[in-house]
Formats: sequence, C-alpha cells, structure tokens
Amino acid sequence: MELLYKEEAYKIVACCIEVWKTLGYGFSEVIYKDAMEEEFLTAQLPYIRENELFVHYKGKKLRHKFRADFTMFENIIVEVKSCDEGLPDAIISQVLNYLRASDSRLGLILNFSKKSLQYKRLIM
Repeated sequence: MELLYKEEAYKIVACCIEVWKTLGYGFSEVIYKDAMEEEFLTAQLPYIRENELFVHYKGKKLRHKFRADFTMFENIIVEVKSCDEGLPDAIISQVLNYLRASDSRLGLILNFSKKSLQYKRLIM
C-alpha cells in the first residue's frame, strides 16, 4: 500500500528533524514554528502559516474557526506541539477536526518536547 503524500510528508518531516537537531527540545511551540518556517523557505516548500479553517454547517460558514499551524502543499495539515506527555488523544482529535474543516486528507503532528522528535501521521 502506497503512503498518502509520501514524498511531501518526507520533505516536511526532514525539515522538522533539522529543526530538532539544531534546537533540541524544551522550547515553546512558537520557536519551533519560526524555525520550521525558515526550513520550509530554504527547502522551497509551499506553506501557509496559521491558516484559517472554517467549519460549514448546512451550507453556512460558522462564525468560529480553527487555525492550523501550517497547511503544506495546499492539502497537508501540520500541527506543532511541545508536550511532555507525548501525543494525547485531545491533540489527535484536534488535528482530525482540522482535517474535516479543511477537506485535507493528511495531518502530521510533530512533538518537539522529547529527547527525540515524535511525529504521527493521521489519514482522513
């Protein structure tokens, strides 16, 4: 079985590994996002930072919205975390909601808070 957006996800994770190797763990999420943005620019990867994702209900856009940390290649949601407890169910649910709101099929969660970079692929 072929992985969904295999090459694109590999490029994203490679950038994040570089960030983790350079900064290590313990910084706040915004620092990792800033560093990731620098890596994405260097690698010339298309992204939108803090993309607004709207939820539609019965054909109407609801007032409240989500903000995905990054939308990459127009169809991959990337969520950045710095959680000592790993990747709890609430974070997974959050990214699944982002996927539903954006009609994207692949979500990547990256946790920079451990002694090695953690990441999880979520498929909608």
